Amino acid sequence: MNRAMLVILGAVTAALVTTVAAADGKAVWDKSCAGCHAVLAPKFGDKAAWAPFIKKGAADMTAVVIKGKAPMPPKGGAATEADVKAAVEYVISQMK
Repeated sequence: MNRAMLVILGAVTAALVTTVAAADGKAVWDKSCAGCHAVLAPKFGDKAAWAPFIKKGAADMTAVVIKGKAPMPPKGGAATEADVKAAVEYVISQMK
């Protein structure tokens, strides 16, 4: 019984740590977005290409990513809406 409780506690702790880590915008970007945006527009680092999206605001950008836009899948491949929001905020901070 004690071993089962330790396993459960370990699983819950791991899930919480993963959730906190996933909310890191750069980590989400690196894992879910960077691969495609290295070759597809808008490319990371191209501030002029990102400007029209940033001008629409974080809420609009987040909504587009959550819905998906060909060829980007819903949530851009990220796990949660919180991940998407964190990645969008990271992009905005880097492209201004």
